[in-house]
Amino acid sequence: MLRELSIRNFAIIDDLTVSFSDGLTVLTGETGAGKSIIIDAVHLLAGGRGSLEFIRHGARKAELGGLFQIMSDNHPIYAKLEEAGIEVEEGTIILRRDLNDNGKSICRVNGKLVPLTVLRDIGSSLIDIHGQHENQELMDEKFHINLLDHFAADTLQAVKEKYTAVYEEYRALKREVQSLSLDEQRIAQRIDLYQFQINELEEAALKMDEEEQLIEERRRLINFHKIFERSHVAYETISGESKGLDFIGDAMNALEDIVSLDASFQEAADAVTSSFYALQDAAYQIKNVMDELEFDPERMNEVEQRLAQYQAMKRKYGTTVEEILSYHEKIEEELMQLINRDETIGQNEKRLQEMEGVLETLSAELSRIRKENAVLLSDAIMEQLQVLHMEKAKFIVNFTSLERFDSNGKDEIVFYISTNVGEPPKSLPKIASGGELSRMMLALKTIFSSSNGITSIIFDEVDTGVSGRVAQAIAEKIAAISIQSQVLCISHLPQVAAMADQHYYIKKQVEHDRTFTTVNELKDSARIEEVSRMMSGAEITELTLQHASELIQIASSRKQAMVTG
Repeated sequence: MLRELSIRNFAIIDDLTVSFSDGLTVLTGETGAGKSIIIDAVHLLAGGRGSLEFIRHGARKAELGGLFQIMSDNHPIYAKLEEAGIEVEEGTIILRRDLNDNGKSICRVNGKLVPLTVLRDIGSSLIDIHGQHENQELMDEKFHINLLDHFAADTLQAVKEKYTAVYEEYRALKREVQSLSLDEQRIAQRIDLYQFQINELEEAALKMDEEEQLIEERRRLINFHKIFERSHVAYETISGESKGLDFIGDAMNALEDIVSLDASFQEAADAVTSSFYALQDAAYQIKNVMDELEFDPERMNEVEQRLAQYQAMKRKYGTTVEEILSYHEKIEEELMQLINRDETIGQNEKRLQEMEGVLETLSAELSRIRKENAVLLSDAIMEQLQVLHMEKAKFIVNFTSLERFDSNGKDEIVFYISTNVGEPPKSLPKIASGGELSRMMLALKTIFSSSNGITSIIFDEVDTGVSGRVAQAIAEKIAAISIQSQVLCISHLPQVAAMADQHYYIKKQVEHDRTFTTVNELKDSARIEEVSRMMSGAEITELTLQHASELIQIASSRKQAMVTG
């Protein structure tokens, strides 16, 4: 669960640190005070899309940090952390993200720098943010099959993984067949191009290490005169008329005579003797190389031309010799396929037929599992909708069989609902109101909350547009979810605020011509006053305070009944 959130220089938030507890935390406050900004910060911390607009005016960067505590040793987050090479101590995970004014984002998990994709993957296992955009996803019929598959994951996952693997191979092979089935003119043009390129590459006969050797040889040829002059100086100094080696030989002989008289000279004698023979060997080596040195202008031209050939091949076929050789192998293979395309197409089409048989079997199995789970999902949603005062609603999962395979099999799935007695079920996006969509999504969250392993669930004003007994039902449903997972909720409903285990009030204020957002935890009388304000508006009276106190007491009793019941 999210234990602590720190925000600095983010929108109208200057510097803010908030601690969170188990259960349900409710954030309330006036419109525009910054409640949703806090949720935006959590969203970015979990890998959401960033923007320069989030950085507070006048600051160089926005800094976000979150401390999470994992209570279960079997949480799926551990596998993701291990894959990313991130160590965890005592179940503590610290996410950090900095948004810089140059547009770059720096992400860390437990102090280790990670790409944004890794932060997003880890964040998805820690935080589930539900807002109006998810209601919009419900309005997209293509999203419905994902919800059903999520519900059926335990029985569906293994079959779907097999199907996906075969389907991806099937698509790749189908693209290859289509490529080979081009018109004759295009095929002839491609054959000519490949043959020309292959001939050019074979004539070039590039080798892996040759270019480096040529560059070294060119360097020696360019510096021939300097190499010859300096090697001559070295040789003459050791073995020439100056007879440097003779002087060292005299010193060696003298020290050998002294050693027989005074052993303390032994180390010096050994060093001089070693140096004498080393210099003698060096002189021989220098002389041998000097005798072989010869400047060849024609060879210089050959080296230059060969290096130019390497550069020409790089401009056409790859940035490295390895890439060029790999390309050579690739087009040779493709040329053979084109020349023998009729045979290849026949083999591939036979393989496609075999794969279609496998896909047909797997897609039928997917459809069977989905239909079994669709009944269970319908029953579960109907049960939740009754609690949310949609007693007359009828919910079904509608299946349509596709003529072709897609990434999900051959099922097209749309949620159908009827909210009025006597009306036939129709597509959910076409008839559901905003409040009904919110209750539908809340029903799904309730069904999924006990099994999806998410550490923290965030509801961002999911109760907009409801009141009365529906508001109370939504409040109790959110509270029920908070028994299984930590829940953070932005709400305008006093019924939801009354259910809170922890209540924060978000306030916007102006100091020194700058706007700041502050967060204060409300307890006892302060909390009663805020619930009273939410019930009646700006004016707080003894009667509204009494009603608020009663609402909080009733909420406490109902939450206790949820836990014990």
